Amino acid sequence: MTYLVNFNAEPWSSPTPGVREKRHTNGNRVLRLVEYSQDMPLHWCKKGHVGHIVEGVLEIEFADRVVLAEAGAYLFIPSGSAHAHRAAAKTPTLTALFVEDLDAE
Repeated sequence: MTYLVNFNAEPWSSPTPGVREKRHTNGNRVLRLVEYSQDMPLHWCKKGHVGHIVEGVLEIEFADRVVLAEAGAYLFIPSGSAHAHRAAAKTPTLTALFVEDLDAE
């Protein structure tokens, strides 16, 4: 059992343009260190997110409002259509840390 995660030893992968991430999986949970750039294409997402903005500013658009999440902010966005959102980096890069269930991907 690994209790500490050394992201320095993990490789970067790029699941989509403007996004790179490092993943650590343990059972059904994944810890993702994600770096977004302003090149990330806008897209609507219904997946839930629990995380922390490590560096930068993230703009999150919901159906009824826009929220700015700055470094130090914590996120809790439930899954589902009622919480659909799309996000954009408002700084050249943005780093976030997310804890997710694999079955929610």
